Amino acid sequence: MAEVFRLEQVSKTYKNDGKEFEALRNVSLTIEEGEVFGIIGMSGAGKSTLVRTLNRLEEVSGGKVEFFGQDLATLKPREIRRVRQQIAMIFQSFNLVGQRTVLSNVMQPLRIAGIPGAQRKEKALEMLRIVGLEEKQNEYPARLSGGQRQRVAIARALAADPKVLLCDEATSALDPKMTGEILDLLSEINRTRKLTIVIITHEMSVVEKICDKVAIIDNGELAEAGSVKEIFQNPKSEAARKLVFPSNPFDPSGKQSRLIRLVFDGLSANTPFIAQLVEQTGKKVNILSANTKSVGGIGYGQMVVELPDKKEDQEQIISFFRKGGISVQEVEKP
Repeated sequence: MAEVFRLEQVSKTYKNDGKEFEALRNVSLTIEEGEVFGIIGMSGAGKSTLVRTLNRLEEVSGGKVEFFGQDLATLKPREIRRVRQQIAMIFQSFNLVGQRTVLSNVMQPLRIAGIPGAQRKEKALEMLRIVGLEEKQNEYPARLSGGQRQRVAIARALAADPKVLLCDEATSALDPKMTGEILDLLSEINRTRKLTIVIITHEMSVVEKICDKVAIIDNGELAEAGSVKEIFQNPKSEAARKLVFPSNPFDPSGKQSRLIRLVFDGLSANTPFIAQLVEQTGKKVNILSANTKSVGGIGYGQMVVELPDKKEDQEQIISFFRKGGISVQEVEKP
């Protein structure tokens, strides 16, 4: 697959009243054509600054951002305008024009591009059909739900046939049901139109539901990047572990006991591995929590269990799980 974006050692420093604030430090990553790529981090981590470097709405202080091999910093104003026509954005606040109808909002980028009126309307109606809102074409944004307004924003973004869709916290203002519907729509658009989608979010559940790969930004730095499945199963950085499994609320029953997180996919879920542990080793664990979730369309289960006090028993149990193909992660004590 072609590389859509390549970031090499990207840094961004803001200056205010003689003081400097480093929002990004030496971030390097690549985003390939057709991917749904997540950029996640807590508030203030630098993820929104990072996404704005992808279309040069933010000038980098150091490093390089390439779009299909072009260094964005070297482009002239006319050239960067052409690039921005290929990179659409949707936002948390929808950014629709309240005094215009749904159809008129979707036609706006086509007006700017100089597309004739009849073609504009035909294209806009096609986009509204894609997002399931053709019957709302003559309504005004104020009469729509939040989810419907975001669908209109998506239709408007798609109207100019971009190569990339940037979604900056696009579901943060929506309830869980609407969030799921918008993510399903984006996934369908990615599948059918082969559109590269970059999603900025602070919610790991969004990344787990829709993204192929993810970059975790922590205090302006790239903490970890890779496939969503790999990071869910085996997060290596502290920032990733906090996002994948937040701090454990349970107290160990003994001073020497340990808490571990077990992750298993849908196939291994059919294996009674806790019962097998007891049968084969005679060792027992205390199950503190358990749940299941879909990551990239695959069902995963996870448990937090407490191990007994003896170190040799702990190592025997961990070895048993790992030999069975189950991911094991240490959980920090509260």
